Amino acid sequence: MTTVDTQNGSAPAPTTLASSLPYEHVTVAPLVLLSVVDHYNRIAMNTKKRVVGVLLGDNSGNTIRVTNSYAIPFEEDDKQPDVWFLDHNFVENMGDMFKKINAKEKLIGWYHSGPNLRASDLQINELFKRYTPNPLLLIVDIQPQEVGVPTDAYFAIEDIKDDGSATDRTFVHVPSSIEAEEAEEIGVEHLLRDVRDAAAGNLSVRITNQLMSLQSLHKRLHEIANYLQKVVEGQLPLNHVILGKLQDVFNLLPNVSVSSSDDSLTDAAKTTDERAKAFAVKSNDELMIVYLSTLVRAIIAFHNLIENKIENKENLKEEEEKEDAKEGDKDKKKE
Repeated sequence: MTTVDTQNGSAPAPTTLASSLPYEHVTVAPLVLLSVVDHYNRIAMNTKKRVVGVLLGDNSGNTIRVTNSYAIPFEEDDKQPDVWFLDHNFVENMGDMFKKINAKEKLIGWYHSGPNLRASDLQINELFKRYTPNPLLLIVDIQPQEVGVPTDAYFAIEDIKDDGSATDRTFVHVPSSIEAEEAEEIGVEHLLRDVRDAAAGNLSVRITNQLMSLQSLHKRLHEIANYLQKVVEGQLPLNHVILGKLQDVFNLLPNVSVSSSDDSLTDAAKTTDERAKAFAVKSNDELMIVYLSTLVRAIIAFHNLIENKIENKENLKEEEEKEDAKEGDKDKKKE
């Protein structure tokens, strides 16, 4: 988990967390995302406003399960972040109504449409402590610019400064994911099937999805490289947890840098070299398949183009012959 400054979103100076969070992960149901998007489209479409609502679910274990939500009236001053209004009476009345529908769902936090943390989020979070001791803040990006989970989960914690200054409250980020029950998965699949463009082929859809995934992966790798560079330069503190996870990722990569020309290679190195060759052969085979597939598609496209051109010429010739025949009939009638 990484601590984020609510003012500018950058990493703060080295600090110590007053207490570890009891939650390790947050799962969000698709219904919640649909409700947030509908809330935004009704209230803040084509504006710079954000919408705020209440999250319902279960927080009894290490993983928080967000299963439902509802919108609440909210207003704030863009020029003065400390000036905002939230109808807590509406929160309580709606909460009582939802308890009658499903007693297992309880108020566990709140959401807003972000897309980033705001200066007033800590104050709003303190208000929700009336209803739950450790409220969850879920930021839902309504218009994401990249492929991935459009949610960011945060909890407010006490932040103890290493220099002995007064403690401060800040938000700590917790991993989140989208999970659905079987009935929800069926509904989402049918929804995607209805909105999918039937004119687009399955191959083009898969290629587009893979391209977007590779672009997202490239951006993540660039962020990792920038982070490591800042750590080396001393701009960011050393975090052994993050470095350990990066090392685990690198350990999964195949070692293709071993050369078999060295006679002093051990058996393990020779085995790695054989795997590297097999990996290279497999990659070349895949690239050859892609090349041949592209070549075949190009030939078929040229063939269809030529056939279309010939067919158009024949149709044009038939139309000219029909027009000549009509003109000939008119001349005969005049005579």
